[in-house]
Amino acid sequence: MFTLLPLEDQEFKERCLQYARSVLAPLAKQLGDVNDVPEALRASLADSDIYGPLFPKAYGGTGLSAVRICLVRETIAGIYAPADTTFAMQGLGGYPIVLAGSESQKARYLPELAAGRRLSTFCLTEPEAGSDVSALQTEARDAGDHYVINGRKRFISNGYSADMGVLFARTPTSENPMALSAFIVEKDMTGWNVDWRIELMASHDIVEFEIKDLHVPKENLLGPPGAGFKLAMQTLDLMRMSVGAAAVGMAQTALDESMRYARKRVQFGRPIVDYQSTGFKLADMVTEIQAARSLVYLAAIKKDRADPSATLHSSIAKMYATEAAFRCIDQAVQIHGGMGVVKGATVERLYREIRPLRVYEGTTEIQKLIIANQLLKEAKKNEPLTP
Repeated sequence: MFTLLPLEDQEFKERCLQYARSVLAPLAKQLGDVNDVPEALRASLADSDIYGPLFPKAYGGTGLSAVRICLVRETIAGIYAPADTTFAMQGLGGYPIVLAGSESQKARYLPELAAGRRLSTFCLTEPEAGSDVSALQTEARDAGDHYVINGRKRFISNGYSADMGVLFARTPTSENPMALSAFIVEKDMTGWNVDWRIELMASHDIVEFEIKDLHVPKENLLGPPGAGFKLAMQTLDLMRMSVGAAAVGMAQTALDESMRYARKRVQFGRPIVDYQSTGFKLADMVTEIQAARSLVYLAAIKKDRADPSATLHSSIAKMYATEAAFRCIDQAVQIHGGMGVVKGATVERLYREIRPLRVYEGTTEIQKLIIANQLLKEAKKNEPLTP
């Protein structure tokens, strides 16, 4: 698939691979499971210039590119999930500023994010508002030259380690009582209180926090009041396909590990790779990985070209790739037998790490709803007018 990409993207992919193998892999062994972003990982990602594709050149990036965002995530996700999470949250917390930030907001925050000097997060989900964003309850009250925000956020990735974030809150008006707005918030603002570090089945910095009388200056409002919902959806639309890329990277690592193990593991006098039952598993895995990879980069190319069908293809890629990767990694555990369920084995780690990808940034079921709705919209556009 990568040979079909332009030469400059192929070269970028090679640089990502070199970083992942020579720098990130040894660091991952040293750090192990973590539920924050250790300083060594933070510095490594910053030094790698890996955040470049998330940001425009004018603000320290290398040019916004969905294809390259996917290339990064595919390369690093199978090596070290905390690195992938940190990269993804830099995108989720930075892209709203790219889209809707004023010139002063962009100049203040984007170069810091592109260089990795600040880490960001995306504060949308709440105890009663997961897939249903309309149930969001956090509210921002206009208090003259600032807003006062109160509420609670849950399942906020990199919420402990982030220095700043984009926070979504209700800004009701008589015309639109359900209006949602976005704000740039910083960790040192009084009222942003991380009060519960959530422990997931896999290594992940994820928290719940209380927002209590958080004073946010008016100049930190992103875009006009009431534009928050559209901004959140546009951000998720960019990053969603890259979840599929991360899944592909994890599945590829599982396949590589399975090939190595199956060639050296001898049972009944033969390497298990020689048995048809193992060969069929490997064949299924590589086919699903190739199919998922093609869907991911088709969606990314469409996004970079501003193709109107990008939303449809992004959801297709996310849904198929995460489900396919789960099946592949499950087969990898089966190939490894008892060794596959030993704590610390690569495929055991991947088995735990792949499961959340089928949930976050829109569950598989939500992707199916998006796909069906996009198909219906297209069908309505193409319907002949009734006489």
